[in-house]
Amino acid sequence: MIDLLRAGLASVLLTAVAGCASLQEPAPADLPTGTVPTAWQAPAPAGEPARVAATSPWQDFADPALAVLVAQALAQGTDVAAAQARLRQARAARDLSAAGLRPSVGGSASARSSWVEGARRSESWQAGMDASWEVDLWGGGQAGVRAAEATLQASALSLAQTRLVVAAEVAATLIDLRTAQARQAIAARNLASQQQTLQIVQWRAEAGLVTALDVAQARTAVDQTRAQLPALGASAQQALHALAVLTGQPPAALQATLGAPASPVVQPLAATTPALAVPAEVLRRRPDVQAAERQLAAAAARVDQADAARLPSLNLGGSIGLSALSLGALGPGAGVASLLASVNLPVLDFGRVQAQVRQQEAARDEAATAYRATVLGALQDVEDSLVALGATGAQLQAQQAAATSAREAATLADQRYRSGLVDFATVLQSQRTQLSAEDAVAATRGTLATAQVRLIKALGGGWSPDAPQDSEPLAAR
Repeated sequence: MIDLLRAGLASVLLTAVAGCASLQEPAPADLPTGTVPTAWQAPAPAGEPARVAATSPWQDFADPALAVLVAQALAQGTDVAAAQARLRQARAARDLSAAGLRPSVGGSASARSSWVEGARRSESWQAGMDASWEVDLWGGGQAGVRAAEATLQASALSLAQTRLVVAAEVAATLIDLRTAQARQAIAARNLASQQQTLQIVQWRAEAGLVTALDVAQARTAVDQTRAQLPALGASAQQALHALAVLTGQPPAALQATLGAPASPVVQPLAATTPALAVPAEVLRRRPDVQAAERQLAAAAARVDQADAARLPSLNLGGSIGLSALSLGALGPGAGVASLLASVNLPVLDFGRVQAQVRQQEAARDEAATAYRATVLGALQDVEDSLVALGATGAQLQAQQAAATSAREAATLADQRYRSGLVDFATVLQSQRTQLSAEDAVAATRGTLATAQVRLIKALGGGWSPDAPQDSEPLAAR
């Protein structure tokens, strides 16, 4: 499946760099030739069934608490709340920029009276409406709206990325908790077995069948295993505290969600490997890649906006109302109106406008570099996750086989020792090997689950690029 997934990343770069289908111009610049590995440029395997990643991939893990904890973290986490606030700011900035393209209309009313030495000399009454409008002759205002709209989309995508990062962090932390609990249970189980062995050795020593050296060795093994329990318990508690911070609640409140550890402890391991419907979805579903592309689009629009400032601007203004020398005279016959048109042309600004254009062009180049770096980082994330997943899976299979053999060897050594066929050193070594092998299996199983989380994160999780959360098109407003 990993090889098929790797081959399925065929047209990723072209799609990611040329701009996502759901996003509009300007199109980002192409990456240099040779950026993407050759294996990623091969066509997708024919006949491979399309499987779309689940909307909530965390439900695929063998721990019902994971989906609940992720939902709590997304609802109560401070990082998500901050990203939502940034999205609201971007939406308000977009609306402000769009409002600048429309005329502004205001109403006014005034009354004035003057007296000289106690006698009223004159009075005037006025009421009317004023309007002004800067005509967007060269598209500078529209460019500003496009920049604000692209920034809004980038904020929505950044929110989606934040949600994905928080969810992945919750999943990885729960895996750490369950791994520590599993290793703690393995150590406790082996401790109980070693304590039984110590009791048998003591009985045999009292019967004169073994020496005090065997008793000392058995007691040493018991104490060494017992010494592992506090450290494993501390790791479990620290993971619990981290989950409490991520979900925004006290650790005691998590007990109802987590429940008592099962026996044996079930470590959250996904049942399937994430797959995609079409190859291009690999990077298109990553919010950070699309956010970088939208930032590049915003920077390009700001260049157009700055460039339009070099050309003449046309301002229209006018007023309509009533004006009279007395309040009673305000009527149909007292109407007044005015219209004003003005053209402004930069003549001598000592290079200010040109400097602004160069500044925005440099910002656009910076955004293009950041976009390129984001795409390259996404490629590395996917490749690293695939390598880690494959290597850890093979390692776990070998360690599971080793643990099975170690348990069989420990059982045989114990039986032979009780029959007097082997010395206690053989029993001691077999017990240590069994404990080490079982502990390694639990640790590697946790590492494999973490690699699955990282792959889900690298592929963009279950987030849909065609519907950014909390995003709203300008036309809908």
